[in-house]
Amino acid sequence: MTENNQLRKFGEHIRTIRKAQGLSQEQLAELSGLHRNYIGGVERGERNLALLNIIRIAHALGMSPSELLKGLD
Repeated sequence: MTENNQLRKFGEHIRTIRKAQGLSQEQLAELSGLHRNYIGGVERGERNLALLNIIRIAHALGMSPSELLKGLD
């Protein structure tokens, strides 16, 4: 799997979890302390996330980073 495909898959995974929790991109951005445009870029697979941002997003979604990354290998 190419890096772009991995980023896209991870972004789709975040979008699925966010929507299942009834959160908008703006709400997730606020909870994670990140900009909503950044969240949108992540969900589209356009951003290569830093570890600290993965942790922020995971905690904003109420899970550990390992739970967020589970099944993406």
